[in-house]
Amino acid sequence: MAKVKVTQVRSIIKRPKDQKATITALGLGRINKSVVVENTPQIAGMVRKVSHLVKVEEA
Repeated sequence: MAKVKVTQVRSIIKRPKDQKATITALGLGRINKSVVVENTPQIAGMVRKVSHLVKVEEA
């Protein structure tokens, strides 16, 4: 599987609990924090759910 770099670019203040939990599950939590993860269907779904809060790049 390909790896993707996910970077949080917006705050999770005043966001629903499910979006906050998704950000935490991705290993994020602070603006400009990045993680490199495998691009599995589960990760793709999580990224899609919080796509307005993160930036995704090929790693």
